[in-house]
Amino acid sequence: MPLGLIALAIGGFGIGLTEFVIMGLLPEVASDFGVTEAAAGWFISGYALAVVVGALGLTAATTRLPRKPVLIGLLVLFVAGNTISALAPSYGVMMTGRVVAALCHGAFFGIGSVVAASLVAPEKKAGAIAIMFTGLTAANVLGVPFGTFLGQQFGWRATFWAISAIGVLALIGIAALVPNLRTDGAAPSLRRELTAFRSGQVWLSLTVTVLGFGGMFGAFTYIAYTLTEVSGFAAEAVPWLLVLFGAGLVVGNQAGGRLADRSIDGTLLGFLAALVVVLALFAWLAPSPVATAVLLFLMGAFGFGTVPGLQSRVMRYAEHAPTLASGANIGAFNLGNALGAWAGGVAIAAGLGYTSPVWVGAGITGAALVVMLVARAAARTGKRADAAASAAPGTRPVAASVA
Repeated sequence: MPLGLIALAIGGFGIGLTEFVIMGLLPEVASDFGVTEAAAGWFISGYALAVVVGALGLTAATTRLPRKPVLIGLLVLFVAGNTISALAPSYGVMMTGRVVAALCHGAFFGIGSVVAASLVAPEKKAGAIAIMFTGLTAANVLGVPFGTFLGQQFGWRATFWAISAIGVLALIGIAALVPNLRTDGAAPSLRRELTAFRSGQVWLSLTVTVLGFGGMFGAFTYIAYTLTEVSGFAAEAVPWLLVLFGAGLVVGNQAGGRLADRSIDGTLLGFLAALVVVLALFAWLAPSPVATAVLLFLMGAFGFGTVPGLQSRVMRYAEHAPTLASGANIGAFNLGNALGAWAGGVAIAAGLGYTSPVWVGAGITGAALVVMLVARAAARTGKRADAAASAAPGTRPVAASVA
């Protein structure tokens, strides 16, 4: 395994920790700045929206630049953002730090996915992307509980100082271990990268990402309420149950990467269908603590098991201009997070109970499954059309075109 993948995974760990650890520290942060928990919640929403902006804006702005220096620059931005958060004297400055750190998120994972795939043989690309995203899953399993504990014991600012140190470590690792990669063919340009969005398959893949992740996070955003108010767990048990969810992310990420190297579309269809079933069972069996624990693990596994396949699918159909499309897909993940959180909140506000976000998540994931079926059918139709054109006398093979 190329050592550069480990450096990318460390960067992913730090970025994942920045995104998710704030959830465990909201009471401390809200108290320190004298704001309501709802106002503190904007540190999460603001981060997610900034990820979408950075995924498109920074990726587009750095298209012509060599990828390794761009990754290093993004980590400098990441360290700066978390340092601002650690030093923030006010709510506004803290929000600024969150936004600055978030801007690098989408571009890092988007460009990092392209770099990770280029470090291995073509048949191992999805697995390489999965290794990079292992850092993100490890952030949920180990980083978030530890970061929350650190913040509770030594103050929430200590957690952001620790995250800044992880960013420095990742920066050094990428500088030392990731080779200077050259792109094949024409020099990269924004115009060339934008041609990726002419592909209907790229748009279908982005839609599946928004809906698939939106479904999982529609259920996950309000999971603490489901666990305590419906399943009957004590509040002290929630962090450990989230570790169980995080363990599912790790297992699903690795399994999804290996299976996607064999069949991207088949893996995505299987995982999305399984996730619909798991979410429906979760909503139905939530009063049972044992069933809840098992299904929480499975929700993480099948939900995050789609990530390597979704990222690989976008890059496959944007083969000659993958960087911006890859970054857009990271933005789509976060757009899905926002969609799911909003839809789940609407269901709770309507008085439908604390299992309603899980039902909503199952419905959104079901929509993702339908779109994925359409995408696979369109891809097969395009292949048959190309095969027929290639076989016809006097014609030459053409690239796959899927609208």
